[in-house]
Amino acid sequence: MVHRVYRAILKAVRSRALGEPFSNRDFRDVCPGFGAGTYQAFLHKHSKNNPGRNSELFERVGPGQFKCIRPFKYDL
Repeated sequence: MVHRVYRAILKAVRSRALGEPFSNRDFRDVCPGFGAGTYQAFLHKHSKNNPGRNSELFERVGPGQFKCIRPFKYDL
């Protein structure tokens, strides 16, 4: 699931359909097809220094605002 969601976000960022920084709402609007829980939690769950020690894919740059950490993970 992580790779599928992350791949969708990277595709949107690379195509400039999703500008950085982006919010949960921006993610939902540009990357449809995931469950509501995904939109509410994915960016937070995979942000830098997350308490669950999940993969760090995003950096918080403001309240509710994220950007992708570079270089991109998983050779995507």
